[in-house]
Amino acid sequence: MIVRSHAPRSTIRLFVVQALVALVPVLLLFAVLAATFRTEANRRGLAEGRSEAVLLARTAVEPSLDGRPLGMGLSPTEKAGFQQLAANAMGRDLLRLRLRNLQGQVVFSGDGSGFGQTPEPAALAATRGNTVVLLTHLNADGDNSGPVGPQAVEVYLPLRAGTPDQRVGVLEVYLPYGPINADVSTGLSSLRNVLTIGLALLYLALLAISWQVGKRLRRQVRLNAFLAEYDPLTELPNRTLFLRQVTHALGAGERQRPGVAVAIVDLDRFKEVNDTLGHHNGDLLLKVIANRLRGAIGPDDFVARLGGDEFGLVIGGSEVEQTLGRLRTLINEEVEIVGLPLSVESSFGFVVAPEDGTDADELLQRADVAMYVAKATHAGVVRYRPEQHGGEPGDLSLMAELRHAIGADELVLHYQPKAAVFDGRIEAVEALVRWQHPTRGLLYPDSFLPLAEQTDLMDLLTPWVLGAALTQIRDMGALGADLTVAVNVSGRNLSRSEFAKQVIAVIEDIGLTPDRLIVEITETALVTDPHRAAAVLIELASAGIRISIDDFGQGQTSLGYLPELPIYELKIDKSFVFDMLDNKAHASIVRSVIDLGHNLSYRVVAEGVETEEILDALRVAGCDVAQGYLLARPMPMDQLGPWLAQATSATTATTVSVN
Repeated sequence: MIVRSHAPRSTIRLFVVQALVALVPVLLLFAVLAATFRTEANRRGLAEGRSEAVLLARTAVEPSLDGRPLGMGLSPTEKAGFQQLAANAMGRDLLRLRLRNLQGQVVFSGDGSGFGQTPEPAALAATRGNTVVLLTHLNADGDNSGPVGPQAVEVYLPLRAGTPDQRVGVLEVYLPYGPINADVSTGLSSLRNVLTIGLALLYLALLAISWQVGKRLRRQVRLNAFLAEYDPLTELPNRTLFLRQVTHALGAGERQRPGVAVAIVDLDRFKEVNDTLGHHNGDLLLKVIANRLRGAIGPDDFVARLGGDEFGLVIGGSEVEQTLGRLRTLINEEVEIVGLPLSVESSFGFVVAPEDGTDADELLQRADVAMYVAKATHAGVVRYRPEQHGGEPGDLSLMAELRHAIGADELVLHYQPKAAVFDGRIEAVEALVRWQHPTRGLLYPDSFLPLAEQTDLMDLLTPWVLGAALTQIRDMGALGADLTVAVNVSGRNLSRSEFAKQVIAVIEDIGLTPDRLIVEITETALVTDPHRAAAVLIELASAGIRISIDDFGQGQTSLGYLPELPIYELKIDKSFVFDMLDNKAHASIVRSVIDLGHNLSYRVVAEGVETEEILDALRVAGCDVAQGYLLARPMPMDQLGPWLAQATSATTATTVSVN
């Protein structure tokens, strides 16, 4: 079922909301500016009214006075002059003209109003030398009678005669505000229009910015959502979505879907494509395979890229193995990349629910185990069987706990020294992992490593051991300055094309030189996928990391293939060293391995050295390095430092210190 997106409708709705939100501050700013304009217009109107009143006083009123205080009354000549002035100006330039004495009483009124009334506070303020300008209406004062008239500028202005300090009375005038307001508004109108247009443009700019930012954010959200659940290279679902799909396919209770198969697919020798043709062409091949799988599965089936060259499938139906076989054949079909015909093989491991489990994590883990069996046996398609784990049923529970333990600091490292046979100098230590289980106590590797090597836990465990060992050796300071640390690596690690880069990155982060690390691998790890393992080892050795073949003699390494590997040392399996004094065949094997190693310019390490007699025999045979209980048992880091100090001080030129 395809779920149709309502993104366009949601986008428009969101934009409308953003537009309304952006409109609020613009409208508030417009209201503030409008109020400011009104206030400024009133202020300018009052200022202009005051100027007109001052002009009237200085040019028409004060020159008509004879210098006497108005409280002494107006002379007939003064009165006639003011009546003529009022008659000429009233109605057009003036709404009212009054003269008051220094007590605020009206002594002349052009319209006959105001006589005998109590002076207004503004009039009294003018008698004290202040100029008062008010925006009011005609007849709005309490001492006026008649209907309220038009809006006016009311001015109270001290009148002076003779000297500037000689006040003789007060001029009260009402100037019509309409003409003043029109004159002021004309001056402010263009500025108001400019600001209005500016606010409109600002709002449009805010909308445009909001649209663009929102568009980018929505695109980023969609991209993040896609990357959270999909692989950007193949556009297939990733591991997160695959696990969710497996859980959904399993269902619960009565809804549980029977016969659901979960398969893990891994491409064989894919690293050779990357190494030969480059990662870009390797990516092209992955896209082709992804498209083949996408087009070949049914409408109710599911395919995902789990990482690297690994894919996951959820398949329904009763003929699961035949379906997976058909898909494997499809993957193996030849494809042309940069003009070259290529074909890669694949290994399928699968489980069927509910027979093989009902938990998604458990099914994925078991399918992974089956896939590695398919890869190791070249069987193509393998279904999980409990015996493939090589352990007890409780091991699965233990593995779940181990996954938690890796991140919970429950793992610890013990170190076993390796000494030069001829002078006893401690030249290296081997890091051996232990699990300090919260309820079971200290667990040794054989109780949890075999199963971990068949699951993706090794992809977590090995980097932890590498990082912890290198960090602890670095932190030993001068005591460990010349010490090399050896870390065991499984065949599963070597099957990961990116493993070498991960190891190199860990060394660089910790700050040690690559030659301070020895990577120990078993012959079995080489046999499982020799081409891919060789490519990883070559990349490690090219960076300066030393390679050691552990437990040599127990595996099936081809001697013809051995010289092609960048090997630094061979470690003779302890089963040959233990009884080499009593078992002539084993003694011959030990001497043969030493000779072989030296002929190939390898250093040779003997494991399991427990007696002085064995050490003497190894010295006679020309062995380079000894490791075993004769020197020391594996010990935690807090004991290694004191042991090294004591061993170094006791070492002679020809003997190895025995602790």
